[in-house]
Amino acid sequence: MPDGVCRTRLPGPEGRRPVKLMTDRPAHHTPNRQLAALIAEAGFSNAGLARRVDQLGIEHGLDLRYDKTSVTRWLRGQQPRGTTPALIAEVFTRRLGRRLSAQDLGLDACAPVYAGLEFAATPSEAVDIVSGLWRKDSGSHAELRKIAFTPAGLVVPSRDWLIGRPDERVARGEPAAEAGSGRVPAQSSQSGQGNQNIQSGQGSPSGQSSPLGPLGPSGHGNQNSRNSRNSVPRQRRTDRGDRVDRTQGSRVTSGDIAALRSVGELFRALDHAYGGGHARQALVRYLEHECEPMLRGTYGEATGRRLFAAAADLTRLAGWTSYDIAAHGLAQRYFVQALRLAQAAGDRAYGAYVLVTMSRQAVYLGHGREAVQLARVAQQGIGGSAPPAVQALLHSAEARGHGVMGEVRACTAALARAERALETARPGDDTPYWARFFDEAQLADELAHCHRDLQQYRAASQHAERSLQLRAAGFARSRLFCRVVLATARLGLGELEQACTLGAEAALQASEMRSARAHEYVREFERRLEPYRDAAAVRGYRERVAALG
Repeated sequence: MPDGVCRTRLPGPEGRRPVKLMTDRPAHHTPNRQLAALIAEAGFSNAGLARRVDQLGIEHGLDLRYDKTSVTRWLRGQQPRGTTPALIAEVFTRRLGRRLSAQDLGLDACAPVYAGLEFAATPSEAVDIVSGLWRKDSGSHAELRKIAFTPAGLVVPSRDWLIGRPDERVARGEPAAEAGSGRVPAQSSQSGQGNQNIQSGQGSPSGQSSPLGPLGPSGHGNQNSRNSRNSVPRQRRTDRGDRVDRTQGSRVTSGDIAALRSVGELFRALDHAYGGGHARQALVRYLEHECEPMLRGTYGEATGRRLFAAAADLTRLAGWTSYDIAAHGLAQRYFVQALRLAQAAGDRAYGAYVLVTMSRQAVYLGHGREAVQLARVAQQGIGGSAPPAVQALLHSAEARGHGVMGEVRACTAALARAERALETARPGDDTPYWARFFDEAQLADELAHCHRDLQQYRAASQHAERSLQLRAAGFARSRLFCRVVLATARLGLGELEQACTLGAEAALQASEMRSARAHEYVREFERRLEPYRDAAAVRGYRERVAALG
């Protein structure tokens, strides 16, 4: 019983009636007027509130059985237990359209279900939230990696990003003259970094960048990438040779920011080649021990914007690798915080890219409507002046959301917009580094996924084949995903033997990666094989997969 008073039974023979101790007497409670006022504002009945809390609990895998009597107890001052206060606060947040905490309802926040999903009011508050997330994740907090993804947690951050005011000042510890005018910089389509040859994309939301370096639309490697940087830059040191601690005041330099960027290259390459399970924890620890002291250090306005941009990029990468190991609630929190850091950087376009990443995760988890909404917020927030590759990326993200919902007309229209946008792309376009992965191969991959979801298997097969022909070998995970899409399309066309051959090739690739998404793609294909389990081709497939161990 969620809110009942614990009863104590005295030792004695079986069947003896329980004796109520004096400690069983209910404590005196003060009526919760804050909760009563919000219930009235929201127009809830007691039963209606209880029902909504139960429904929200289901989203988190909780079997809650509250009723109108439970709400009456809360109004009398009894405190609900466990995660319930945070769930009640979220019910009111959805209803009233503003973020409310358990404390706002006069309740004790026993478990921070929505911790990390806040869109901070100021850059300093954003640093506090994200650094707390890094510290918890780098420790032994295994429950953090098990926390559930919540679709409701997407609404407030995306809205606040879209309509929120830019941060006028991010400088810390600098005189006003050195810090600049304090005016927010023009919203940029770049991230304010010096090296535009860095390929970010843990890149493709459905795949990855080449570990060999940035790739242009042609798919060829960029010879200007820093191939010689194959280790994490050395940590900053004091005169005593000790590592810098978390005290405030250390001056941030351009070299510090360049180090953050190089670390991003290194960890992206590891993720792309081996999956998010490799080096994810090392990345989080780097953020905690190196990036946080920089954010709490001393810097002027221009340096601060670049620092927040680099922190946003690494935080998004932490989210991406968490997403790839199926730590979806944790990934969601990293994405929300990356979105807030991008706003502090004054980089509207990168914020749109984070929203697209959030949209991709929503698609993967089957939340098509939320995926479409996120993609549209990104489109609205960046406007129509973005480079063609960025426009194509945003429209394809929307298409994927429509596809997973089976909305043929809307999906087809969004894909057509993506194709038209990419057709106008030219080599000299001022494309931000994080969008350079979106080329003909990536567009074909998006088309293949959408047509598969719409059960248009002939078109899915054609586009998947084209993507595999164009995609460089270094994009191993993207190629694996596309190979499974092709196998599924062949199965839908009745080509069972070819489907099994392709599926077995993908299973072999997945066995060499620490990527929960890669393994789930293969398992989904195997579920589609179940109706044909007695066929010789399927038996052969299972034997080949079993041999992989």
